[in-house]
Amino acid sequence: MNNFTKANHNNDALFVLIQSLTKSEKRQFNLYIGRLGGNTETKFFALFKFLEKQKKYDERSILKSGIVTKLQLSNLKAHLYKQILTSLRMNPALKNIRVQVREQLDFATVLYQKGLYKQSLKLLDKAKSTAIENEEKNIAYEIVELEKIIESQYITRSISTRADELTLQAKQLTQQNVITSKLSNLSLQLYSILLKNGYAKNDQELKQIITYFDTKLPNYTYSDLGFRERLWLYKAHLWRCFLTQDFLHGYKYASKLTSLFKEYPKMIAINPVFYLKGKNYLLESLFFIGHQQELKRELSEFENEIKTHIIPKNNNTEILIFQYLYTNKLHQHFIEGTFDKGEYLVNEIHQKINEHILHLDKHHIIRFYYKIACLYFGMGNNKKCIEYLSKIIAAKKLYVGTDLQCFARILNLIAHYECGLDYHLELQFKETYRFLLKMESLQEVQKVFIESIRSLGDLYPHEFKKEFQKIHTRLKVFENHPYEKRAFLYLDILSWLESKIENKPVALIIKNKLNQNIR
Repeated sequence: MNNFTKANHNNDALFVLIQSLTKSEKRQFNLYIGRLGGNTETKFFALFKFLEKQKKYDERSILKSGIVTKLQLSNLKAHLYKQILTSLRMNPALKNIRVQVREQLDFATVLYQKGLYKQSLKLLDKAKSTAIENEEKNIAYEIVELEKIIESQYITRSISTRADELTLQAKQLTQQNVITSKLSNLSLQLYSILLKNGYAKNDQELKQIITYFDTKLPNYTYSDLGFRERLWLYKAHLWRCFLTQDFLHGYKYASKLTSLFKEYPKMIAINPVFYLKGKNYLLESLFFIGHQQELKRELSEFENEIKTHIIPKNNNTEILIFQYLYTNKLHQHFIEGTFDKGEYLVNEIHQKINEHILHLDKHHIIRFYYKIACLYFGMGNNKKCIEYLSKIIAAKKLYVGTDLQCFARILNLIAHYECGLDYHLELQFKETYRFLLKMESLQEVQKVFIESIRSLGDLYPHEFKKEFQKIHTRLKVFENHPYEKRAFLYLDILSWLESKIENKPVALIIKNKLNQNIR
């Protein structure tokens, strides 16, 4: 059973939740159930124990077990799901600042409803300080609003300016929350544009993106911005840079984003996902602009932060750490041309995919397959390269970016050519052309390469070198083109052509380029 089939068998929400539980979380749930009781609890606990032992979700086996009837199953699953979440909410290990403050707000609300105004206000004041200190300004605003309600019913008389203070505080929090909301909306919309349309492909699209960014960027005074506002400001700028392929400025804002966490170090534990994403943006930007030495340094620092548990571990962060660490380890071997030294990563990646198969998006698995294919291509192991590319091409019904599909097919052509599979090569040409005809936004690099390489089939061996030189000349003009250069980020066609012209391995060509331009 392949990874995609496994994922499809295990897509039941309750089953996925149970399979995600750690040993300590299961032990806590057992203790939690022990404090309950009754027939209903016995029944849903039996369902829990049954699903805990299953390798895949199978409704027929549940019904066959006699635990529950078909009519009762839906309600029992919903009840069990809720009880597991309740148990997890009580787990100290999962109680981050946000959950703790929310819990204090809930307790204060209970005290208020019982008419214990003074106790409620005392709890709210403490929770508000914690929220503001940890940049949880949405919850802080909720707390202030409840304080205002209580103050309108219970005048403490201890502070004569209490009403003015709460009004001013509510106004400040509102302004900060509005700026954050606008910046997070802008960041999300730019990401949505990237998913729908891809990178800017011409001057018109570039102008549209810049205009959209400028009109949606809210007015702000930088000195008034706190951690949260600056976080979203840098993220919005990052997406604009990626959309416009301005990777140098992307590096600048990724650096600002990671430096922000160094300025507020405790925020790494509170917002580990944002920190991890910032690290990945930084590493990715360095790869795109070819800064090999700094990429190596930053990647080493990232690994050290993982080993020393600076970045907290949970299901969410472990998946992101896997994706970002291994993607950028592969990038390091690509940029250095040390493909053979990176082969050990393949088994480790497969082990991690199997470990996180219930939570890992299929698109990310496909992205790993493409990078593994590039690794094998760089090693000169074209058969293994074709093996991984076949997985991508076969996965066309899944969500896979058209860029990835397109370059997978182009690399597939090259790998078949390198293997001397003439019959298969002709078949690959036909299939690739059919696929490309359906693409609305084919790049010039893709068009030129496909048109050029097809002519190789009509040449004699002694004519190849001259033809490769012609193709290289035609493609070289796009290397620093503002809209076409991204094609070379997916596939280093120029280095491959140079390897054919100079009759050297592609890895050696890349290493020589690195030595000539050490950064």
